[in-house]
Amino acid sequence: MKKLSLLRSSYDFTLPSELIATSPAPTRDSSKLLVYNRATDEITHAIFADIEQFIPDDCALIFNNTKVIKARLFAKKLSGAKLELLINKPLPHNRVSVYIKGRVKVGTTMLFDQNLSADVVELVDDGSRIVEFKQSNHIVEYTTLLRTVEKIGHTPLPPYIKRQDNLDDESNYQSVFALKEGAVAAPTASLHFTDELHSKICKKHTHDYITLHIGAGTFKPVESEIITDHPMHSEYFEITDTTKQIINSTQKILCVGTTTTRTVEYFVRTRELSGEADLFLHPQNRPQRVDYLLTNFHLPASTLIMLVASFVGVKKTQELYAKAIEHRYRFYSYGDAMLII
Repeated sequence: MKKLSLLRSSYDFTLPSELIATSPAPTRDSSKLLVYNRATDEITHAIFADIEQFIPDDCALIFNNTKVIKARLFAKKLSGAKLELLINKPLPHNRVSVYIKGRVKVGTTMLFDQNLSADVVELVDDGSRIVEFKQSNHIVEYTTLLRTVEKIGHTPLPPYIKRQDNLDDESNYQSVFALKEGAVAAPTASLHFTDELHSKICKKHTHDYITLHIGAGTFKPVESEIITDHPMHSEYFEITDTTKQIINSTQKILCVGTTTTRTVEYFVRTRELSGEADLFLHPQNRPQRVDYLLTNFHLPASTLIMLVASFVGVKKTQELYAKAIEHRYRFYSYGDAMLII
């Protein structure tokens, strides 16, 4: 009999549709906060504005300072047929990994505003497509592409938010400390911090930032019956010397978000300061360095809920999620938060 922690079904749950947050709380720090203390096995229900009183005094905080790009683009084929494209990540030789809604084949040309076009050069088995972007018929480097995308693109709201993006999303779906462009999904645990709260906590605690550019793979559910058979997606990351010093110290670490956790733990295992991180954390592959976790409530059978279980185990994860549903917490990117200490 397979261990419960390796079964996909162990991470499934039924979520009432009204608990899927389609917009943020009135203010970033007015969201709910579920605090789970592993030492005492106690659950506390609070609001995010009060998080400071729950953060252990002796720990350092590490944040993800990635910045979400306007990765959702609308295009037309030469025939006039409409397409929707989501940028995933840059590839070598000025090629870009994307996802496309609509039928395309190798050689299909897509037309955008601002004299931007893209040619499909490869269809990948995982459903992504590889394209070359051109502007006025000249191949565009990724940094130049981002400047054009900022003008014509849309905020890439997650697929479970069933509405069009609006102007408010441009700021709401971005952390107050977002700095380095490249993500196509927000590091959602970070969205709860106001400038004031972030500054207040950073004055009290050692802290620094990693960069991990979150890709569309973060929303891909685990489909394998045995979770370790899941092909984990990879995402570009960078770690600063200051963060490296924190990791190499004996200080306790609180990671703000699953992306930060995976980046720190990838470094611990590889000692690489930049590159592509593809670490899959779950109860059979637990964190080796990160002590505490701040996160949101995640999709059923996702690698994200499995990462939560790597801290507390499957049964406790099921219990915490059941409590969150019972207490009407809001789930997913614009939803409420959980702190594991």
